[in-house]
Amino acid sequence: MIERTEHDVQARAAIKSIDIDGHSVAFSAGETILEAAQRAGVEIPTLCHDPRLEPAGACRTCLVEVEGQNRMVPACKTPAADGAKILTETERVDRHRKTLLALYLTDHPRDREVAERGAPNELLDMADRYGAPRNWGTMESKRDARDTDRNPYIHFNADTCIACARCTRYCEEVEGVSAITLAGRGAETTIATADSLSLLDTTCEMCGGCVDVCPTGAMGEKMPLTRSAKPERELKKVRSTCNFCGVGCQLDLNVDEEAEGGNGRVVKVTSPPPGTTTNDGNLCVKGRFAYDFIHHEERITSPLVRNENGDLVETSWDNALRVAADGLRGVAERHGANALGFVSSSRCTVEENYLVQKLSRAVFKTNNVHQCAAT
Repeated sequence: MIERTEHDVQARAAIKSIDIDGHSVAFSAGETILEAAQRAGVEIPTLCHDPRLEPAGACRTCLVEVEGQNRMVPACKTPAADGAKILTETERVDRHRKTLLALYLTDHPRDREVAERGAPNELLDMADRYGAPRNWGTMESKRDARDTDRNPYIHFNADTCIACARCTRYCEEVEGVSAITLAGRGAETTIATADSLSLLDTTCEMCGGCVDVCPTGAMGEKMPLTRSAKPERELKKVRSTCNFCGVGCQLDLNVDEEAEGGNGRVVKVTSPPPGTTTNDGNLCVKGRFAYDFIHHEERITSPLVRNENGDLVETSWDNALRVAADGLRGVAERHGANALGFVSSSRCTVEENYLVQKLSRAVFKTNNVHQCAAT
């Protein structure tokens, strides 16, 4: 058995560092150059990267120079090495970025009104930020579209797709359903399904994760498009909690403040950035797409109680709670506490379910309390 002193252990656990543009940045084993740079606030552009996905190095926008290496390397996929010197802002890197982005734009719509009908187009933003040439000519996109897919939620605009594979990788690595894939070769590479089936006929769960991760809006949401809603850039984001179950997923309501006579209208739902909330930016089909109830004409927006004629009429919350409490107490007084029963729901939070059983056991002294998750 090899004996190690405390000094040996401390030496082996010493923090490793990498030099990025002349600044020393500490990193942990397994981190990539991109991860170390992002923590240090150094901007390295990328179109195919998502922290929830395995690095692919597909878009090539994150190439940087490493001292001692002839070729530039993808920062998203290259492990950080102790003592390595990384250069992210050199003439060679700048020339590469401009050239690459100009090539992307040759078969990509350049008019934002065309290329950004929904989510912000990161390619156009990046081209503006790095001064990519716009005079390299244009060519017609050869990617096959899926305009006839009858699914009600997800739209694919082939013209703005850059084949970064974020959507297909998310579908495989996060959702684990592999409903979509890259098909074709070269300039004809596109997003497809097996035998070109509708998403409704595949393993797709309609979670909309492909819409969320797409950097150009090629994967978009149908409902805002068919309703001619404002693009996402012009909407106000309001953080909220999904109310379809008790998990508590966080989501962003995208509100058109000028709609409904200035009262505002929820146009779409988007995910918070990965790593910022408990659900890591992931949502299910209900959380992302089932928001029409918010403005439904039959939605109950005020508490209701029955009047002397037995008709439901609107009232205040204070009065509604008083009527409910009086009704419960009346049953208990006339028939005993065990005449009452309390039923909660797995769609409520843990805290809400706890309060229901506390109301039953502590207030009304009965164990007649149940919750649907217990069946």
